[in-house]
Parts: sequence; C-alpha cells; structure tokens
Amino acid sequence: MAAPRRDTRGIVDATELFAHVDFRRREPFPELSAALDQGSPRSPLRPYLEHYWLIDWDLARPYASHVVPHPSVNVVFQHFAGQEPFAEVAGIGLGLFTQKLAGRGRVCGIQFRPGGFRPFAPDRPVAAWTGRRVRFPDVWPDADPRAVLDPDDEDARVAALDAFLLSLGPRPDPQADLAAGLVDRIRTDRSIRRVADFARAEGVSVRLLQRLFAGYVGVGPKWVILRYRIHEALERAEGEGAVDWAALAADLGYADQAHLVRDFTSTVGVPPAVYAAGGR
Repeated sequence: MAAPRRDTRGIVDATELFAHVDFRRREPFPELSAALDQGSPRSPLRPYLEHYWLIDWDLARPYASHVVPHPSVNVVFQHFAGQEPFAEVAGIGLGLFTQKLAGRGRVCGIQFRPGGFRPFAPDRPVAAWTGRRVRFPDVWPDADPRAVLDPDDEDARVAALDAFLLSLGPRPDPQADLAAGLVDRIRTDRSIRRVADFARAEGVSVRLLQRLFAGYVGVGPKWVILRYRIHEALERAEGEGAVDWAALAADLGYADQAHLVRDFTSTVGVPPAVYAAGGR
C-alpha cells in the first residue's frame, strides 16, 4: 500500500488549520520480521488503513476547524483541557464536521480505508455507524484511551495505536478488499459519474453494488461519487488563481455549474466563488 496521501482534501481552509495546530500523518510501524529479513517492511495493518493522524494544540484563543468528511470511518482518541480522555468510533459524517478547540489538547486518530473498518467490527454493517459517534465503553470496553494519549513521544503514540488495532485481531475479508478497490477507483477516475454505468463496467448489478457499499463502506456509491467531486472542488477553491467554475463543473461530471454550486454550498456552507474569495 502507498504511503499516506499528502493532499489536504476535505480540510476547509487547511492553511488556517495548520497555523493553529500541529498536524501530522503517520503510518503504522512495519513488522520487525520483515525489517530483519531485509524485505519490504509492511505492517499487517496497512491493508486496512489510510493513515494515523495526530493533532496537538495550545491556543490562546478558541478556534474551530471544519472538515468535509471522507467516506471513511475514524477511531479517535481525544483529550481536551479540563476533560477526561476518551475515545470513540466516528462513523462517516454526512455533512460538514466542525470541532471547536480551546486551551491545550491532543487527538490521535485512525482513518480507515473505505471498507477497512469492517474487519475490526464484523458484527454489523458499516452503514450502522454512519452519522454516529459512539464512545468506546459501548464498542471495545477494555480499551484504555490513556495508553494512546499519555505518551509525549510521537512514536510511542503510533506504537500504542498499532497495539490497540492488532489486539482486535482483524481477519482478511475479500469483500472489504473489493469495496476498498471500488472506492479507490471512484476517487481516481473522473469518468465515473453514474452508478449504473459504474456497476455495468464492474460486471455487477446496481443493487449488489449498493449492498456491498452499505455493508463495507457505510454510504452508497452515489454519495461517494458526489463527495469526491466536492473534495476536488474544495481543493481547487483553496488554490491560487481564478477558477473557471463552469469548466470545473463539466470536468467533474455535473450537468451544469448550478448543480456544482448547489452541492458545494449545501456541504461547505458558502458558494464556491465566495469560498475561493476568502469568505469562509
């Protein structure tokens, strides 16, 4: 699996976020045996994960971060000033996610690949987590958030995340691999615009595709197509220079510019031209 992607897709005003917090992405550590054999070091967790994400902050004034969620489940260990540390499963968010930060704090998150969370919680479809945030005593009662959050050493935190996931004993699941591959194809192939055409190209029925996505991704294929369109539009709006929104709408497969503006506005909260001009 490739290293964590370095893009900032989904983060609203990434420059502002990075000015307020210390944000890093990390990979799980490779297996020691692979390193000793001088092979290609690879953690057994890599097939399931996009990356870990670590955030620390110490703010004189409160700040609110905003993210347009990916089609990914996250497990998030959190410690906010004046509160007990806690952890939760964050199912795919259907709208803009806002987190207010104040004082000092720390977050250690696990972003799963689409399809990658189900092997860790095989008893229910991933759609059952969508739009929900469920704290650990109701999910994995024996997990201790402090084991991840307390170490000041960053490598120690990554090792604790590795240990937590490995303790859950995920088992390979061909359906999870299939779902991950299909979502990655949607993410990278702009020509995929309609679910019926995508299903036909993959040699499956629309109903079977929707059932696979409900079970292993958490949202339907149409939602994934639309969400990656918004991510790309957001990234273009973050860039320098004027954006030809009509051309971008056509490039992303929208019928016209008005449909792009409607989706962007309903997701981010302001029209794309206003956002690009700094009206965030």
